[in-house]
Formats: sequence, C-alpha cells, structure tokens
Amino acid sequence: MDPDDFGEVLTAAQSGTPWACTELWVRYAPRVTAFLRARGSHEPEDLTSDVFLTVFKNLHAFRGDESGFRAYLFTVARRRLIDELRRRSRRPTQNEWSETADTRRTGSAEDHALDQAGTDWARKMIDSLSPDQRDVLLLRIFGDLTVEQVADVLGKREGAVKALQRRGLATLRRKGAHSPCPSGPTERWQEVR
Repeated sequence: MDPDDFGEVLTAAQSGTPWACTELWVRYAPRVTAFLRARGSHEPEDLTSDVFLTVFKNLHAFRGDESGFRAYLFTVARRRLIDELRRRSRRPTQNEWSETADTRRTGSAEDHALDQAGTDWARKMIDSLSPDQRDVLLLRIFGDLTVEQVADVLGKREGAVKALQRRGLATLRRKGAHSPCPSGPTERWQEVR
C-alpha cells in the first residue's frame, strides 16, 4: 500500500468507516494470524480478531505512518499472545471430540504425512531457538517488520535485535544442515550456508 493510500485508509478507519477497517483487516490479518500460529496460539484466528478489536477500539488515538501501524499492531498481537499463554498455563483445558461436529476433510494419507513431517520439522527448528530469537525472526518474517519496528515491539535496542536475528539465523542454518527437512530437498539450507 503506498503511503498516501495508507494515510487515506487510516484516516477513514479512525472515523469508523467500514470499508477502511475492512481494508486494514484484509491487509494485515493474515500476517498477524501467521505470527500467532507460529508462536503457539491454540486459536490464532480468534486471537487475531481480538487484536483487531483492540486496535480498532483505540485507533482514534494512533498517530503515525504504515510502519508505525504495523509495529503497533504486532505489539498488541504479542501482548494478547502472552495473555493467552498465561491463561493456558493456569487453566489447562481439554476439548471433547465429536464426530458430528468435526467437519474437516483430509487428502491422501501420503500428502498429509509429508505436510505434517515438514511442519513438525519447521516447528522444531523454530522452537529450538531462544524465545527472543524466535520472536525476532517471526516478527521479521511474518510481520514483515523492520529491525527498528521489532525493537519497538519487543522493547529492545536495534543492536540487540540485529544480534538476535544474526544468532537465530546462524542457529537455524547450522541445525538445518545437520537435520534436513524430512519432506523435501535440502538445497535451500545448502544455499544459506
């Protein structure tokens, strides 16, 4: 979105115009959901809705450009995620499965196994990082945030964010070279080295 368009959309959204709020949702909700899912939210779509409700409720007070808005949005998302993780740690829940309520359909067992193996491998790789490294990389990748914006979201200095990113990528590169993804070729990891 070009800066002039964003300014127009933001001004309209701040006055409560539905099309502008929809535009912000369509543009940023997938990134927020991806970040929340990668960080372990059990209900990333619901949490994304909560994030946007909070953002829209307080949007009238926001002052800034598009990059400032993204930093604000992911700050709210991270705080909501922390709240969810705290709630879960205090009250573990168990959902009952019901065949009639489960509307999911699956593809072939082979496709599912390959997809799951790759997903499990990627999650293990990300989970092997320190929490700070993981947050930095996920905000940079899914949030498409700059180093400065990540520093604002995490409350750290830019130099610290750069160091965390460098160490996190080095760790992934090193572990990926020794533990290739089970569902596909490892050429990508070989290029990163």
